[in-house]
Amino acid sequence: MNARGALGRYGEDLAARWLADAAGMHVLARNWRCREGEIDIVAQDGDAVVICEVKSRIQGDYQHPMDAVGPRKAERLRRLAERWLADRGGDVPPGGVRIDLVGVLVPERGAARVEHARGVA
Repeated sequence: MNARGALGRYGEDLAARWLADAAGMHVLARNWRCREGEIDIVAQDGDAVVICEVKSRIQGDYQHPMDAVGPRKAERLRRLAERWLADRGGDVPPGGVRIDLVGVLVPERGAARVEHARGVA
């Protein structure tokens, strides 16, 4: 695994733990893949399904992780959410489907910082 892959994996591991521990969500799936792409984390938040995109960056990199989801990526995440639901019978949960972004900022020294934005798309 290269450095970028290791950073991504580290960020996803941190994000999954943070969603479960701090946000009280139940992680249903990680790295779910289909022909159209991949969902980093699928979680349950009460009666809602949450599609989580995780972006990890080393502090000082070009772009802050929370700026990494534009309109094209948001549309792709919506399509992936539909596909995930379709693969499970197509029923929309009572709380609906939400798309969240979890940004992980890793400094040169010290603990990583996790930021969570709900309903980004």
